[in-house]
Amino acid sequence: MGAALELYFDGVAERRIHVLWNALAAAEVPTLRQLSRRHRPHLSLVGAELLDAPTVAKALADLPAAPPLRLSFQYAGQFVGRVLFLGPAPSTALLTHQAAVWRRLCEAGIELSELYAPGVWVPHATMSMRVPRPVLAEAIRRCLEFLPIEATISSAAVVDHKRDVRVPLP
Repeated sequence: MGAALELYFDGVAERRIHVLWNALAAAEVPTLRQLSRRHRPHLSLVGAELLDAPTVAKALADLPAAPPLRLSFQYAGQFVGRVLFLGPAPSTALLTHQAAVWRRLCEAGIELSELYAPGVWVPHATMSMRVPRPVLAEAIRRCLEFLPIEATISSAAVVDHKRDVRVPLP
């Protein structure tokens, strides 16, 4: 999966996550910023092998990609493969918006990853893609020290990191 519809956070929340990334890097935990300077703190609503930005924009024509939803990151978690993330408390507004985006994109014929299907999707902001085992406990501890993080969704983009594409959405 190389493409996603990413939601970005307000400046205060984004700066707090950048400080957390610095703390993780100091503990020898590779962060998203180290993978690419283009990575921003974000929450992915959907993921796919390919996403065509004009098709996504057309499918969401009367549905804002980035409504000003409030998020409260309350916990740190880990996916298989030592992927470290921060999780927001799941709100009805967030889950409803994600399901609506999923439905619209599927109706437009866009093939999405089943990991992002409503009822399966785990809302998260990735901190590290592969935490080294010897520092995993320290990485989680550092994340917990920064919580909670309050954020407001401020913008969105269709992003394909494999192809170095980022197209902001209205």
